[in-house]
Amino acid sequence: MSSLALRPCGDFRTSYKQDNTIFETKTIRRMAIIAILVLCTAPLFLDGYLLTLCIQISYLGIAALGLNILVGYTGQISLGHGAFFGFGAFASAWLNTSFQIPVFLSIPLAGFMTMAVGMMFGLPAARIKGLYLAIATLASQFIIEDFFARADWFSGGSYGAAAEPLSMFGFVFDTDQSFYYVALFALVTMFIWACNLLRSRDGRAFVAIRDHYLSAEIMGIKLNKYRLLSFGISSFYAGIGGALYAHYLGYVSAEGFTIFLSIQFLAMIIIGGLGSVKGTLMGVIFMVFLPEVLESAVSVLKDTDWGNVPMVVDGLAYIKEMAIGLVIIGFLIFEPEGLAHRWAQIKNYWKFYPFSY
Repeated sequence: MSSLALRPCGDFRTSYKQDNTIFETKTIRRMAIIAILVLCTAPLFLDGYLLTLCIQISYLGIAALGLNILVGYTGQISLGHGAFFGFGAFASAWLNTSFQIPVFLSIPLAGFMTMAVGMMFGLPAARIKGLYLAIATLASQFIIEDFFARADWFSGGSYGAAAEPLSMFGFVFDTDQSFYYVALFALVTMFIWACNLLRSRDGRAFVAIRDHYLSAEIMGIKLNKYRLLSFGISSFYAGIGGALYAHYLGYVSAEGFTIFLSIQFLAMIIIGGLGSVKGTLMGVIFMVFLPEVLESAVSVLKDTDWGNVPMVVDGLAYIKEMAIGLVIIGFLIFEPEGLAHRWAQIKNYWKFYPFSY
């Protein structure tokens, strides 16, 4: 009887350290570990196509998380994230082919190179905000795109650049099954690092600048320093994601890093939830599977009577292009806080069921 009386009931936190743990409860931590272990066995039961989607989620998730640190946690805006993603891809391929640097070293070096470029564009952007900041980052998108087209020594120009597969200790990760583990390791590592960063002094400074930059400045937070740092970290994540993308495909072309890719990254963090690490991954998964669902829906529609209507047939070609814009608008109207907020509401509903409070 006494043991039952002393048993804790609920989730109590009595220190700041407990309030800022990565996992809210021990149950969530155990579930996260189990989920990672299950993901490690994915190549045993998933086919090649689904593994390709999982790898795509990994490198896009890393890049999107960098953008969420900039936009969701620091309150800055960037319309050039796709270009930084491409710079990381070209930089890693260039380091490997031109200087014979091993791929497992060229990937982090490409991240630091992209970080330097991002901070260079972040210098003027750190002093402006709002619409002017959006225009400045949009300019960086087109400047880097033009650099890709003209710098044959770096990007291969219109021919593109080849990227060697990753190899370590004589083992070459040149299949979907083997590269999946590289992508999964990178994803888990970068997400854990981001969670620790956001719990640190720098992470709290990012949030303070986002919430009220004048109050943050009065408290002694150097706005230009932390805005520039957030641009650098965001670009570093984009560079790592781009480098993984390059060495997975084995070929990089400048046509894949247009403004449309930057808008897709923005869509991922808006749909997932601004200022949410797990929401970033939710948004990426949603955006990766959205074209697949649309493709299946279009195939089903073609097999019906509507598939013979000329207006419908002509309109199917534009459904995918319109879908991203419609989804962004829909989430901004009906779920502005993203999938992470909706998931929290569902979890709280069942946690307190059947009581409304």
